[in-house]
Amino acid sequence: MAFTAEQISYAGKAAIDYIVKKKPEDLYNTDRPLLKKLQATKKSFPGAKQYINEKHRITNDSNFQWFGPDQQVSYNRKRTLEEANFSWGSAHDGFALTEEELLQNYISITDDKSATATTSEKHQFVNLMKENTETLMLGFKENLDLDLHRDGTQNAEAIPGLDALIAIDPTAGTVGGIDRSVASNIYWRNHASLDITIANLLDTMETIWRACTRVGGNTPNCIIAGETFIDAYRAATKADIAREVSVPGLEKGGINLDGSVNNLYFKGVPIMWDPVFYDLDVADSPVQQWDSRCYFLNTRYLKLRPAQGQDMVVRRPPRAYDRYTHYWGLTWRGAMTITRPSAMAVLTVTGA
Repeated sequence: MAFTAEQISYAGKAAIDYIVKKKPEDLYNTDRPLLKKLQATKKSFPGAKQYINEKHRITNDSNFQWFGPDQQVSYNRKRTLEEANFSWGSAHDGFALTEEELLQNYISITDDKSATATTSEKHQFVNLMKENTETLMLGFKENLDLDLHRDGTQNAEAIPGLDALIAIDPTAGTVGGIDRSVASNIYWRNHASLDITIANLLDTMETIWRACTRVGGNTPNCIIAGETFIDAYRAATKADIAREVSVPGLEKGGINLDGSVNNLYFKGVPIMWDPVFYDLDVADSPVQQWDSRCYFLNTRYLKLRPAQGQDMVVRRPPRAYDRYTHYWGLTWRGAMTITRPSAMAVLTVTGA
């Protein structure tokens, strides 16, 4: 027998749905720490014509006064809030199978509405869809994660990512409609310290950490870094910290030694290696290499904002009347926003 066109389309959608909903760990796994962290703290928005509006306080606009007996006092009308506007975008990935490809896999398609697929055809279809849907998920994850790192200039429809929101040069450019080059907008600048030597690395990190904490009192809760920065941090801590080495397994004729460490921390926050930094260096050749970077992030104020009902939606477009091809897709709509850049920082190291 055979599948009908409607049956094959629905079965494909069900296969993708299963991977998206039943196996989210396969979509956002630990080797993509930025994407994983943003997904864990994401906040949806109900929809917007063009922008997601984020309000933030820029002043207390205090009218504090001392006064004496019978002395007149004044009152003001507070203007304490500013609004940043972030444009949202749409992302798509999908695949198609022609009826010839399906037949090559022993799957027949017919317009006979009474047709029923054989057990063999069902098994063949499951195997074929498994590879296509798993690579659809992996490909979507790969490219969304890359673009959430970039500044948004790589594509006219892309949203600004980490490189724009937490800038290497925080005194230039416009983010959320607010010009960071204007002196009165200093509150909208992240912290940055570039080309730090190993000898100065720990002191600089201390200074930048305090700067991130100064306004609001909330410390960074996520640190991601490239391998060049991580190696520099390891070298700096080795030079600065005296360690007591314990040997758990003393064996006859010698001892066991392990020259590595299990985890790296700064102020109790894990420093997570982001392997995507290397991929970005290869793909984009930036002036300031990603692998030398470290980001102090605060996910209270850095958010992935998918639109409600638009976060990884499985699509089943109809077959075009003039093509015997079947389609399955995946879409996402949203933005990445920031409400307190001054709570975050980027640092880079030099080889010296």
